[in-house]
This record gives sequence, C-alpha cells and structure tokens, in this order.
Amino acid sequence: MTIARRVLRMLAGLSMIAMLAVLAQAQNSARPPVTFTAEQDHQNMMDQLGIKALRPGPSGDEKAPNHANYDESKANPYPNVPEALTLNNGTKVASAEMWWKQRRPEIVEGLEEYVYGRMPREVPKVTWSVTASEREMVGFHPVMAKELVGQVDNSSYPAISVNLRMTLVTPADAKGPVPVLIMFGPSGFPSPVQPSPAELERLNTAMKALLVQQDPSLKDVIAQHPGWDPIRAVPFQFPQMNADGDPPNEWELIAAGWGFAKLDPASAQADDGAGMTRGIIGLVNKGQPRKPDDWGALRAWGWAAGRGLDYLATDLAVDAKHVGIEGVSRYGKAALVTMAFDQRFAMVLVGSSGKGGATLLRRNYGEAVESLTGGEYYWLAGNFIKYGASEAKFGSMNPGDIPVDSNELIALCAPRLTFISYGIPEKGDAQWLDHRGSWMATVAASPVWTLLGAPGLSTTDLDYHTAKMSAVNDGLLGGKLAWRQDDGGHTDAPNMKYFIQWVDQNIGYGHASQ
Repeated sequence: MTIARRVLRMLAGLSMIAMLAVLAQAQNSARPPVTFTAEQDHQNMMDQLGIKALRPGPSGDEKAPNHANYDESKANPYPNVPEALTLNNGTKVASAEMWWKQRRPEIVEGLEEYVYGRMPREVPKVTWSVTASEREMVGFHPVMAKELVGQVDNSSYPAISVNLRMTLVTPADAKGPVPVLIMFGPSGFPSPVQPSPAELERLNTAMKALLVQQDPSLKDVIAQHPGWDPIRAVPFQFPQMNADGDPPNEWELIAAGWGFAKLDPASAQADDGAGMTRGIIGLVNKGQPRKPDDWGALRAWGWAAGRGLDYLATDLAVDAKHVGIEGVSRYGKAALVTMAFDQRFAMVLVGSSGKGGATLLRRNYGEAVESLTGGEYYWLAGNFIKYGASEAKFGSMNPGDIPVDSNELIALCAPRLTFISYGIPEKGDAQWLDHRGSWMATVAASPVWTLLGAPGLSTTDLDYHTAKMSAVNDGLLGGKLAWRQDDGGHTDAPNMKYFIQWVDQNIGYGHASQ
C-alpha cells in the first residue's frame, strides 16, 4: 500500500470518528431530561459514590431525643481548622505573591472538589434584555426601575430553557454612576406606577364587557352591583419597617444614593433536589444527573449573580467597580460563595448563613454536616455527601475528614469588603445557625486581609479558639472584614444601615458628595 493510500485511509477513519462523535452528541441532545424526585436524585448520587448508609442529621427541635448539640463544651470535636495561610505541604504563606499564586488556588481547588462543586469550563452565554422600565418612587426618592431577562443560550440542548430574572433600581436624581447591591430574592418592580382614575375606568369598562361576552348571564349580576369594579386602585400603604424601626433595606439603599438589583435565584436553579436535571445545571448536563464533583445550587446561584454583574457593567447608571452581593440564610450562603469565587464583586453582606456558609463545618453545634448531606445535599457538590457516610465502599467519613473549612471560604474574599451578619436566637435567628462557629471562622480568616495589606477584623485576639465574640449590637467595623450581631431575628435588615455606612467610608462614597 502506498503512503498516499495510507494517508487517505487514515483521514477517512478520522472523518468517521468525527462523524460518530457528532451523531452521539446529537443523539444526547435529543434525549429528554431525566425526571427524578429529590429522593431519587439523592440516591443516584449515593450510588455513584458507593455509599450505603448516611448518619441522620440532628433535629432542630430542642425537645426531640436526637436534638442538635447546644453544649459549647462538646462543640469542637475537631478543634483545629485548616489554616488559610499554610500551604497543603505545610509551608507558611509569607507574602501576597504566595497567597495569589499558590495558596488561594489550593483553597479554590479544595472547596470545589470537596464542598461546592466545580463550575463547568463552558457555560452557555447569557443575553440580557430590558423588558420594561418606568420611573417610580422608593420611599421619598424617585428611581428608575428596569425589568430584565437574561436568556441563556440553550441551542446545545433545547429541551431545557433558562431565563434569568432581575430588576435593577437606581436613583433617578443621581449625578453619576452609583454603587449597586445585588440582592438574592424575588424579582419585580418595587413600586409599580398605578393607572390613573380615568385609565382605571377604561380598564373596568373593558373587563366588564369581556365578562359579559364570556358569560352573558353576568350582565344581570353586574347591573345589580353598579359600584363594583373588577380592578380597584391600590391604596397607599406605609412600608413595613425593619425590626429596629428603620425603613426597608431597599429604602435605605436608595436614600444613601445606592442602587439595588433583585435577582431571582430560582430563575437559574430550583431550590430542591428534583431540579438538579433542570435549570442551568441541567442545561449544561443536557438533562442528565450530576457527577460527584459537579456544581450545586449555591454555585449556580453565584453564577447567576455573576451574569447579573455582567449586565450591570454595561449600564451607565451603575458604578461597576462597586457592585456587591447580599443574601440571608441559604441565600447568605450563596452570597458568600459568590463573593469568594468571583473576584469582581467589591463587597458582600452575608446574613445568617450557618453551615455551608460562614459557620465552621467542623463544629458540632446546631446544624450539622449531616443536615447538609441529607436534605440539602443539592446545595453542594455530590462529593460532600461522603462526610455524612456511615457505611460506604471507602468506609466512613466525618466532618473532621473535610480537607477545607469555612474560614478558608471567607479568606477567598480578601482583601475586599466582607461583612458577616447575624441576629439573636431570642428573636428567631436560631441557635441552629451556630453564631459562634461563624465568629470563629471570621477570626481565623482575618490574617489573610493583613497579609494583603488591608485591615482585617478589628479585634485584638485573633486566636479563633479563645477570641470572645463582641457584644450584641457592638459591631467590629474598623477593618475591611466586619462582624456584627444585631438584636433582631433571621434577617440582615437591622445591619443594612451599618453595612452601607461602612462601605461608604471604605470606598469614599456618599450621596451628598455626588
């Protein structure tokens, strides 16, 4: 056989391989998405990991026989956490260069592999469009509100559609670009402009005509109730004040000359295990179940926030260098994860985040690792389930086996503005969240700010084993890593005004200076 023929046959073989690959991809794209219940999805992941049994998580009911531990003397079975400034090989991090080039990448790798999962290298692009806009009032200030939809390219798998929902609200009287806080929560206009009396009359006339057209017998009913209208004007209502008597968070932000964006996390990824083969995770996986190191919902919500930031960077009303992220409870976890992995965010307000957020995973107080490996497994990577395993092909594992911890997650935010916020159990911010566990993690993370030339937590005792928590309502706001426990409940609202003032001081911003 001549060389030319061999080359031709080789090229033909390569062409056949390429064609088979294209056919396989097309076949995979044509398959409908897998439909699992949360229990089935959880079991699928356990099967992939070779886990036969998990330890049950503790009960949040303090009267239950299996109630969570609230005895501080039993709270630290694994007393030492991985040090943020020590390489995996034991070498101490002695410079900012070592942090950026060696230690930070190690921590990112560990948190992705063992806790939060890896974001895929290629995630479909998002195209944002303004679907509606209007001038409104937030409190006593005029604002411009824009309703936005971020359409995710699903050409690779049309069976799943993902459309991000976000509302951007900025002061109408601003003299220049303003800081913006992205807030996880339902999207929508904050104070929609109501129709005028004349417009309402036209709407009601049309509505009554349509009703009669649909059911002619309603003509008599409508005639018997001449004062009734299908649509009534929305009466003015005073806003529901925060627990400390302050206006709502959105009012405070606008009054301070900030803007805010409400980003609906559920538009990116559902908050349940049954949704793992849908949403952005399902789209990337073409409707198939996750692999053990795939990203979970927390990172998916963080991805959505990053795409929101992509849009904000194009809006002339926004100071793109000073965009922050905020959330409470599970969205507090997501806000911290967002800030840690996406260095474009300038500040974060982390509200009552608990396990999987700011609280140490190694702590045995309130919510446990086993709580997350069971019911809320989908927030995290499948690999995290291993640390609740009592019987598996690899034996058993416990929280002490996790190679990373939340002090390192907080450290990834350095040297940017990071505010850890809690309320008190007496008002509903339950012991379950382990406030002290978050305090310890914050203290342990602080030296990274110092190494990078920024003031860390403004406390003299930086030994997380012994450092005493600051008193309620006595915030530590002197550095670029802040802690404050207010006397409110399961909300960061009482801390919002302190967060705004603290950020303004650090970035040299103030409404009056615009």
